[in-house]
Amino acid sequence: MSHVVTTEAELEALYGTPVGAAVVKEIDYISDHYRRFIETSPFVVLATSGPEGLDCTPRGDPAGFVRVADKHTLMLPDRRGNNRLDTLRNLVRDPRIALLFLTPGVNRTLRVNGRAQITTDPALCASFTMEGKAPRSVIVVTAERVYTQCPKALVRSHLWDPTKFLAETDLPSSGTIMHALQASFDAEEYDRAYPQRLKETIY
Repeated sequence: MSHVVTTEAELEALYGTPVGAAVVKEIDYISDHYRRFIETSPFVVLATSGPEGLDCTPRGDPAGFVRVADKHTLMLPDRRGNNRLDTLRNLVRDPRIALLFLTPGVNRTLRVNGRAQITTDPALCASFTMEGKAPRSVIVVTAERVYTQCPKALVRSHLWDPTKFLAETDLPSSGTIMHALQASFDAEEYDRAYPQRLKETIY
């Protein structure tokens, strides 16, 4: 007998229907209450889809870096990165996007699903300047579904509990990982130089 769930009917039989609050809280615009979640969040995870599959990437800046332009529009700068461009490549081929906002110390999260486009408008990019550097582009999101996520996952994980925090040294360093993939890679030099390189390239 197979235990693999393959249909929506099987899912509904297993879990039942969502409770009233889970449905009522979903709206198709950014309410004043939901705007507050966005404006106090210094960290958001973006999910996109492309021909090669799915991508999920973190974005962060001082709280308020994601700008609420109006009740249907969000804007976020595309800061300097590694130029893989996974998110941006996906968006030019499939505009669908999902965002998950987190705020340190707050167990509830905010989810925004919608569609996005990439703009290089000089004035708009300049308005997101940090430390004298403007982003090369800005992601403009049209919100279609907006709702809060209950705190259960963050409570279970003790995400904000400092007694559960690990030290960086508890995990393999970036240099160590790269050396394992490429024997000629100088892990020690890479890790030694990284803190200064981070300071110089963060914006």
